[in-house]
Amino acid sequence: MRRTTRCRGFTLIELLLAISLMALMTVLSWRGLDGISRAQSRLQLQSDDVLALQATLGQWGVDLDAMAEQPDMPSLDWDGRALRLVRRSSAEPGEGLRVVAWVRRSVAGQGQWLRWQSPPLLTRPALDLAWQKAQAWGQAPSEDDVLREVRTVALDQWQIFYYRGNAWSNPLSSAGTLAATPDGVRLVLTLSPGQAISGTLTRDWVRGSMRGGK
Repeated sequence: MRRTTRCRGFTLIELLLAISLMALMTVLSWRGLDGISRAQSRLQLQSDDVLALQATLGQWGVDLDAMAEQPDMPSLDWDGRALRLVRRSSAEPGEGLRVVAWVRRSVAGQGQWLRWQSPPLLTRPALDLAWQKAQAWGQAPSEDDVLREVRTVALDQWQIFYYRGNAWSNPLSSAGTLAATPDGVRLVLTLSPGQAISGTLTRDWVRGSMRGGK
């Protein structure tokens, strides 16, 4: 007597259950990958914020280190809104001077810390004109001046203090000493929330002659 072996297939319910399980695993896998991708994006943004802040503060220090004294004009000026300074164009002699300015301004509804600099200046009339343009840029920038500015970091507010006479003071209250370069400059930034680093940050700069040759 011959026995007939019958192959039993999947029922409709089993197929639907298998498909449902595969769909669930696919969704869970996609969510896991999406979460990893989002975490990587956040870490990259935070890293970019930190690098941007480090580069900005580095440029701030370089500008102050390169300040150049000029007769009959201040090398550094703070009017409560913009900070202007005269600095060497480069370490090489004979390449002229630059006027640099820093200001906080609202751009597209967010406070931004901006830096502006002139081209290299080789004559005193050109230096005087750039000094005036830097002040005008800090108050109401022209289209040409906007092209020369660089956005650095998001900023809610900032303050400047000068170190003179063994004490920190507001430059605007130091009557009669505005033309003299201070021994130190204190920068107090209030960084906008939502960045890798937020809150208040203080950075002190000291003239090279006050560092004991270091």
